[in-house]
Amino acid sequence: MSTPVLDRPADATTYAAHAHPLWRRALVTPEVAVIALLVLVYAWSNANVANFDNPLTLYYLFLDTAPILLIALPMTLVIVTGEIDLSVASVVGLSSVVVGMLHHDAGLSIPVAAALAVVMGMAAGALNGFLVAYVGLPSLAVTIGTLALYRGIAVGLLGTEAVTDFPDKWTDLAKERISEGSSYPMVLVPFVILLVLFAWLLHFTSFGRGVYDIGLNSEAAHFSGVNVELTKFWLFVLCGAVSAFAGVYYTLRYGSARGDNATGLELSVIAAVLLGGVSIFGGRGALHGVVAGVLLIGVISSAMRLENYTVNVINIVIGVLLVLSVMTTSLLGRARSLAARARGGGPRPPRRRNAVAAAPASESSTEDSGTQERHPE
Repeated sequence: MSTPVLDRPADATTYAAHAHPLWRRALVTPEVAVIALLVLVYAWSNANVANFDNPLTLYYLFLDTAPILLIALPMTLVIVTGEIDLSVASVVGLSSVVVGMLHHDAGLSIPVAAALAVVMGMAAGALNGFLVAYVGLPSLAVTIGTLALYRGIAVGLLGTEAVTDFPDKWTDLAKERISEGSSYPMVLVPFVILLVLFAWLLHFTSFGRGVYDIGLNSEAAHFSGVNVELTKFWLFVLCGAVSAFAGVYYTLRYGSARGDNATGLELSVIAAVLLGGVSIFGGRGALHGVVAGVLLIGVISSAMRLENYTVNVINIVIGVLLVLSVMTTSLLGRARSLAARARGGGPRPPRRRNAVAAAPASESSTEDSGTQERHPE
């Protein structure tokens, strides 16, 4: 005899968000909210902050945020899987030292030294990925350890010294504008190329769908055919490679290779990623929101510096903004869940295991009488 199962209400969908129209799903999102806030803050600063409308302000804003923009791309994918990489700033510092030593001591050209620094960054990311994906250690603990390890190696190689004798053509290239008089530096070109590649990888490939699946439920992703270990491993490798590339830019931008370069940069990267709508628990986020988050932090910092606020005050404002964004996302998620339950889209009713309980009363009584006839007392 078949076992009847109670049907779910017609308006209860597997993914509650898909019950809304397409325009709402596209526009009512944390990413769009961050973009709107960026536009408002930029417009207000442009109208009220002295010298903010100067072309040099936008130029230096992009120069200063370029390392964060670059590292935020792979960091987004890592956090979407539910992991984190706190060693990125130490990889930037180690890459800076490698470029400086290979050029100054070994006499290698800047392109060759930079390529070897990127390979070193891939190796650093591979160590993180191996320990997290294949050994099974928590990424928070692993990358805290490698943060200290890579920074210690960088400082140990150069000590308190700095390498500064870089060719002018390369240091000038790091600060070159796309065109004469433009407010956009040349470093935006590799950033846009990487942005297109990472956006394609995350949003338009099966690899990207696997990244989201891992963040939602890594065990379920494994049984659905996603190679969880290999995916996480390569994401950490990408994070190390891009961080090393950012270290090369950082070195040439400031014309100095030091072991303590970019100290604390990992906090700015993670703050920008979370502010851009990526869930720290994994499973959701988009690159356009992350880019808007980085630029929002850059605009706020630039405007407050022009108003002569100290670095500590700027950090407090950005920290409060980050906490509010995380709280808002959490509260909105709970509100949507409560609304779905109120509409009848709550948890699925328990399955009834016997046909007698699921049948109408008349059928149940008929069956009972039949049973009594076959088994008289």
